[in-house]
Amino acid sequence: MDTSYLISSIKQFEYYKSLGDKTIAQLSFNELKKEFAQDSNSVAIIVKHLVGNMLSRWTNFLTEDGEKKWRKRDEEFIDNFNSKDELITQWTKGWDCLFAAITPLKNNELESIIYIRNQGHTVTEAINRQMMHYAYHVGQMVLMGKLIKGKNWETLSIAKGQSIAFNKVKFETDKSRTHFTDKL
Repeated sequence: MDTSYLISSIKQFEYYKSLGDKTIAQLSFNELKKEFAQDSNSVAIIVKHLVGNMLSRWTNFLTEDGEKKWRKRDEEFIDNFNSKDELITQWTKGWDCLFAAITPLKNNELESIIYIRNQGHTVTEAINRQMMHYAYHVGQMVLMGKLIKGKNWETLSIAKGQSIAFNKVKFETDKSRTHFTDKL
């Protein structure tokens, strides 16, 4: 496998982080804590869960099981953030841990075996597993943000009714090898 996998993976993680960042930025602290039904998760709870997962999975990624003994997963579903700043600090801490673990990876490490709850994964499989997990939850965050803000939501994608104009600009540009996130 060539270097494009690692570069692309990092860009994808950066993209999902940016979607979360932009969602969090649009919501007040009270809106971040809004639950839509009893026993459902708020954006704040999803952030707490993602941070717990990231710290567990990416700390000593190549040498320790991804499910750390110190992780208290059930507590991740109890919202005890005291401020939006605290939530953002934790969100950033989780992502920083992830990027510190995958940025220095080398292609020859992609087939190495790491463990999550004693289940072996190649590094590639572990990256894919976590990327899909984070995409799932960030998508939930974005949907909740859209539902909370309603008509005041600032779209994070091509706005409704703007696809033709967006595609026109894209197809007027010369073909090139870029990542879809490069100009977002």
